[in-house]
Amino acid sequence: MAFQTKPPALSRRAFGLGTVATLLAAPSLALASPRANISSFTTQDWREHFDRLGKGVILADLTSRAVHYWGPDGDTYRLYPSSIPMREDLTRRGKTEIVRKRVGPDWTPTQSMIAENPELHYMPPGPDNPLGTHAMYLSWPAYLIHGTHDTRKIGRQSSSGCVGLYNEHVAELFAMAEVGTQVKLF
Repeated sequence: MAFQTKPPALSRRAFGLGTVATLLAAPSLALASPRANISSFTTQDWREHFDRLGKGVILADLTSRAVHYWGPDGDTYRLYPSSIPMREDLTRRGKTEIVRKRVGPDWTPTQSMIAENPELHYMPPGPDNPLGTHAMYLSWPAYLIHGTHDTRKIGRQSSSGCVGLYNEHVAELFAMAEVGTQVKLF
């Protein structure tokens, strides 16, 4: 029979010094904060955003960094972690819809992207393409829901305005969401 003893209480100073010592010994722990890449998904109801399902609806919750999808049958529901725009000036909010879809999208940087980074250039489909394996183009020019080959971006503010998903998630959503699917970014 094992007895458990209560661990000794730590003073604030002892706790603080122990934390500092741990971070100095393992600086990667300071950078790998779980809060840095974790979405706090919140429950959403499509009825609070749309009057009808139509061909389906997509809610891109920029606060919780999550994409919700409801199919036209009302029973199909998916929830995906996402990347969001890195700055508020790149963020567009409101209602739009999917106007085009493409497997193996190519990518052309916008003029504002080139102004910020002149080394950016056209990218054909492939593993270096920032749009990943699938793209769904919205009625707003240059705004998409797309995949990414750089999985570190998901759950972070890392895009130039688009909503990014893991490639396997965007492929699943791509197969379900039709052209004409309603989309809301909020």
